[in-house]
Amino acid sequence: MPTLHMVNKSPFERNALQSCLAHALDGDGVLLFEDGVYGAIKGSSVSGDVEGKGGVKIYVLGADLGARGIESGRLIEGITVVDYPGFVDLVTSHDRSQSWL
Repeated sequence: MPTLHMVNKSPFERNALQSCLAHALDGDGVLLFEDGVYGAIKGSSVSGDVEGKGGVKIYVLGADLGARGIESGRLIEGITVVDYPGFVDLVTSHDRSQSWL
């Protein structure tokens, strides 16, 4: 049963993303939104952790990237940008959701 893990805190202020990645299993999804989108930027101090989570699909909310001036070209390879309907689709396509605070 896949879980959608949702992270809305910056990985540079809290360890929510690192804790999430440590618990996420193959087949799970991770959605980064609000300040959590900073975890999707390539070349950052957490990008290796995100890239190393092979069996877990990483998503980022496009509206929150735009609100923070982050262009899609700055994202880690393989991260999928979703819109609000895509956010809803992710929630409904996973058996459960887990918010990381």
